[in-house]
Amino acid sequence: MRFMLLAGVALVLAGCAAPADAPVGVSVGAELDALAADGRSIAEAECAACHAVGEYGESPNPNAPVFRTLLSRYSAGVLEQELIEGIRVSHPMPEFQFNPQGTDALIQYLQSIQQTPAQ
Repeated sequence: MRFMLLAGVALVLAGCAAPADAPVGVSVGAELDALAADGRSIAEAECAACHAVGEYGESPNPNAPVFRTLLSRYSAGVLEQELIEGIRVSHPMPEFQFNPQGTDALIQYLQSIQQTPAQ
């Protein structure tokens, strides 16, 4: 009897841990996958002229870092803030600003493709 009560409490608490805005029947993993897919679309449209935005290949501009190792050089939180404010770097780069939703999507995509940089 005690086991059944503990199992019931565990189920109730697990249900409370789900995001409040998650649609019924949609897993958090599926939401993150969709967000990363949006981020990939943004990267391809806005960044691929200079950066390698996928899981392999070299950047068209040799001075532009590849996206698959970018987060080993930059904090995701700092990069997110700079994208929202309008990133400024020492090399020529177009001026742009992302809205918070676009930034969230791009950061999620970057996190999904990260690899350890080659030594």
